[in-house]
Amino acid sequence: MLKGIDPVLSPALLSTLRSMGHGDEIALVDGNYPGEEHARRLVRADGHGVIRVLDAVLSVMPIDNRVPQAIFRAVVADRPDQPDPVHVEMIAICLKWEPGQDVAPLAPDLFYARVRAAHTIVQTSESRLYGNIILRKGVIEPS
Repeated sequence: MLKGIDPVLSPALLSTLRSMGHGDEIALVDGNYPGEEHARRLVRADGHGVIRVLDAVLSVMPIDNRVPQAIFRAVVADRPDQPDPVHVEMIAICLKWEPGQDVAPLAPDLFYARVRAAHTIVQTSESRLYGNIILRKGVIEPS
């Protein structure tokens, strides 16, 4: 345990977040996502839902503010313009930590391609379908 560090951030996940550079992307995916198949690097977050992991990750990781879009979520294929409850919760967590950032919906083919190119996939135990989000790492400016 560490002071000020969310215990959901396992040693493997903390190491991954620290090793990522500006512009690297990390995908947080639900329990049904084919993480093992799509991952360049896979970190497991068994026992935790995607919202809990998202909140923990955003508590320590800056989001890229030098690109037009840096946060992407999955969509329900037959109704891409209508967010599911899990997406509404994702947007609320993102607004909490990154109030100036939009959460862009991505069509399934574009989302899968972006996840496959991500630095790391974090496989959660989220049981809700389409509970997937991608975050692009930003920088911490010098003080």
